[in-house]
Amino acid sequence: MTSRDRILARIRRAVPPPAPDTRPGPGPCPGPDPGAGIPRDYLRVHGTRTPHERVDLLAANLTEYRAKVHRTDEDGLPPLLTRLLAERGSRTVLVPPGLPPYWLSAAGRTRVHDRRAATAQELDRVDSVVTGCALAVAETGTIVLDGARDQGRRRITLIPDHHVCVIRVPDQVVDSVPQALDRLDPARTLTWISGPSATSDIELDRVEGVHGPRTLEVVLLGAQ
Repeated sequence: MTSRDRILARIRRAVPPPAPDTRPGPGPCPGPDPGAGIPRDYLRVHGTRTPHERVDLLAANLTEYRAKVHRTDEDGLPPLLTRLLAERGSRTVLVPPGLPPYWLSAAGRTRVHDRRAATAQELDRVDSVVTGCALAVAETGTIVLDGARDQGRRRITLIPDHHVCVIRVPDQVVDSVPQALDRLDPARTLTWISGPSATSDIELDRVEGVHGPRTLEVVLLGAQ
């Protein structure tokens, strides 16, 4: 028996056969629920945290992934974004259609609005992109984008080399991936980001900016 035969045999044993069609009239019989009978006895969260501890854990894990983490409140956000773009030397900043206007009210940079007709080459010439997020996962240091209007299409956060992502804390922070899945819409396009884009070769030489931004800056927006 080949490896392929063994794998297929295990699949057949795991998937129950469809129930016989006892309904009158034509039409296919609905198959079994693929999720039925799957044990879900894993821990949904590892430990108990206050909202403040949850945000601190997120910040620590983001830093571990080499993201740059900043904290500010509503009044401090526009000058902070202005400073981050200036330190980067950004002359152009890509703006999703639903980004709150006051976020970049003091930026003083040329705003590039996302257009469906924009090519990858045009997006690559943009210096920075600023977005919101759907939520963030503290235990894994992961940011999730779902294509909402304050985040824009997936491509605008994968092509520019510098991504600044604003997370409203503590409302947009959950402890674990299972909790995140409960709050996310599976019908939306989801992008899960854990630090800057990076890869390592067989010698473990790390290269950043391979299939996404080389630099990820995260702003934790909440009461100071």
